[in-house]
This record gives sequence, structure tokens and C-alpha cells, in this order.
Amino acid sequence: MTKRIAVAGKGGTGKTTLSALLIRYLIETHPGKSILAVDADANANLNEALGLEVRETIGTILEDTKKPDAVPTGMTKDIFIEYRLSRAMVEDKAFDLVVMGNPQGPGCYCYPNDLLKRYLEKLSKNYDYMIIDNEAGLEHLSRRLLPMIDLLLVTSDSTARGIRSAGRVKDIVENVQIAVSKMGLVIGRSREGDSEQLGEEVRNSRLSLFGEIPHDPLVAEYDLNGKALLSLPADSAAVKSSQELFKQLEL
Repeated sequence: MTKRIAVAGKGGTGKTTLSALLIRYLIETHPGKSILAVDADANANLNEALGLEVRETIGTILEDTKKPDAVPTGMTKDIFIEYRLSRAMVEDKAFDLVVMGNPQGPGCYCYPNDLLKRYLEKLSKNYDYMIIDNEAGLEHLSRRLLPMIDLLLVTSDSTARGIRSAGRVKDIVENVQIAVSKMGLVIGRSREGDSEQLGEEVRNSRLSLFGEIPHDPLVAEYDLNGKALLSLPADSAAVKSSQELFKQLEL
């Protein structure tokens, strides 16, 4: 059975970094298990953190289908799009990646969202793990991109505002009635003593604090130079702390 793990939170809180570190952890600790990475952010950059090049996204595919005679005669638009989606998947030795991308033009956002939802439902049965890097605006949660999530990691930076935003993720999940088996908070880019100072805000968020990923200059350096986070050294602060976090979560 597929284990669905989603990462959500406001922009700049380390969602993509956490997603990449999680994929790295699963590759190292669960060799042979199949992993599907999903970049559900319209401003997609998970592929960069994973060191992969993406040529097509759901957004670009939909744009192409607007062109005259784009859909072959005798084929429905939905079937043609699903065919294109299967070709757009990026395959690596250890995992596969599908990217939402940035839909263009007015009124076209809900359609790719629905397509991705149906596509993920079909794909999920083929993988042991599905890792979803959600967008900053949390629209995918409110639109029930995934009706069921085994583990939801809510990210925040080490600020009161960030923790409050993380608490609103829990509100969204409860309001739209997404079935989440386990949900908790991960504070990213933290410094020593941050969690203690934010203790009251964390309690008010009603989220269990799963752990922290400390500020790691190497992550910033790798991002600056376009290097894959999968190649971070094993002794980097982000890698060591994330591995301990994921180990405690018994993934």
C-alpha cells in the first residue's frame, strides 16, 4: 500500500528542502522501494533540489492542447493529456518525478488541479511512497488534491508569524475534512533556543512539534550554486537532523 507523505507550509519555510531530504532518506534507508516525487507547486523547483531537468509540466501540456489540431483525430482531450503526462514524468534510478508547473491564462488553474488529482490517484498504486511538495498558498490542500494523507509535515520558519501560518494548515485540513493519519510541525532554518522561545506559539497552533532542521550554510550554498541537495555530505547539519527526524517518525 502506498504511503502518502505531504509537505505544506508558507513560502520560504523550507518545504522543498525538507521534501528533498525526505526523498534522500527513503533512498538510503529503503533501497528497492519505489518513490514518486510530486512537485505540486506552481513555482516548481523540487526538480532542482533533486538534480533533475524537467522539460514538460502539467501547465505546459495544457497550453499545448489549446493549439489548433493539437489533439489527434479520434482521441479525446483527456486521453491525449494523460498520454502526454506519462511522457512528461522524469525517471531517475531511485525515484520518479512529476511536476505541476505554472498554468497560463485565466481560468485554467482548477482544470490542471483536477487532472493532477486524477493522475495521482492512478499513479499512487504503482509506488511504495508518494512525496508531495505542496504550494505555498495551500490551495491544493483546500481543493483536496489528496483526499487522504498518511503523514503531513507542516513547515515553519522560526518566527511567531510562521508558526501561526502553520496552525492555519491544521485548520484547513479540519475544515475540508482531509483524512490525515498523522500531522505535525517541522521548524526549518532554526537556531539554538528558537523552539523554546516559540513554545507558546507552537502550543497555540495545536500541532505536535516533530522536530527542527537547523540553519545549514551548506544548504544555502548548494541552492546558490544550483547543486542537488541529494549530494549534500552526510555530516551536514540539515542531513543529520532530518535523518533523525525521519527515523523517529518510523517512515
